[in-house]
Amino acid sequence: MAYIYKGLDGKKMSEIIASLPEVQAEVDARAFEIGVRAEELLLQHRAEGIAQIDIVKGDIDSYVVLEDTNGTNSKSGANSAASIEFGRSAYDVEVVDQNGHYVSEYTVGAMEGLHILEQASHLPKKSGPKVKVKRQKIRVIRGRKKKRGGGRG
Repeated sequence: MAYIYKGLDGKKMSEIIASLPEVQAEVDARAFEIGVRAEELLLQHRAEGIAQIDIVKGDIDSYVVLEDTNGTNSKSGANSAASIEFGRSAYDVEVVDQNGHYVSEYTVGAMEGLHILEQASHLPKKSGPKVKVKRQKIRVIRGRKKKRGGGRG
């Protein structure tokens, strides 16, 4: 059995090795390669939208990130990247006016995931069962007026 001992400064040997300049350079180079492949794959599928690939440097690791904050989800701080990567189930949308009266209804179809990060990093695609979600209904309020601030007047 192999043991990894702590160095003189109390760090684990794996932390010492991971922080070596040569190792960090290789980690950065691999993240850049994956990021370039992911950007190419994303461009092949982009019809519209603002999805993008970012490379983020952590303390030791580098991360390739798929981001997509669009107009419908930016207010809540949500990110559509999970739907792009893994897909989504179909759902119904009910549109109502500001008084709560029914205006219309439409269905947003299911979408198969593009698995951009999996392909770019050459990770094997998971072949497990797909997630089955009960069809949801979302209520959208149209024509809602913004409330004014609490000043005078």
